[in-house]
Amino acid sequence: MNAIDLLKTDHEKVKVILTQLSESTDRAVKKRTDLLDKLEMEISIHTQLEEQILYPAFKEAGGKEQDEMYYEAKEEHRTVDSLVLPDLKVTDPASPEFAGRLKVVKELLEHHIKEEETEMFPQAKKLLGKAKLDELGEQMLVLKASLKKSLSASKLAA
Repeated sequence: MNAIDLLKTDHEKVKVILTQLSESTDRAVKKRTDLLDKLEMEISIHTQLEEQILYPAFKEAGGKEQDEMYYEAKEEHRTVDSLVLPDLKVTDPASPEFAGRLKVVKELLEHHIKEEETEMFPQAKKLLGKAKLDELGEQMLVLKASLKKSLSASKLAA
């Protein structure tokens, strides 16, 4: 599978989870908790696929403009993974604060997805070409399977 198609499929999954979360009510505590766990797992795996496989290839193939895009995308990942999502995870799902934090997470992720799909991915297609993107896609499938397995195992052990 082509790396960009795989990442876009992940983006769609994340958008669906975000929509389900934002449409849930403060009484749906279990649903919110389950969806948040699912969101965290999808984002964690997706971030690693991009940062370990696509982003380095994109940066290496590009110039100064791609370098800036690379660092901006990594910073957006860091903001969501290290700051916003952990805060949301420790917020009471029945509170108004949860709804506010969720809105911020949703806006950040939607902005990031839009930028990748309208700016980075089209450039990556030109810079890397079909054969390289297919090769990166295969690497992503292997890494994704491995990450899912280890994340599932760590959840069972917890």
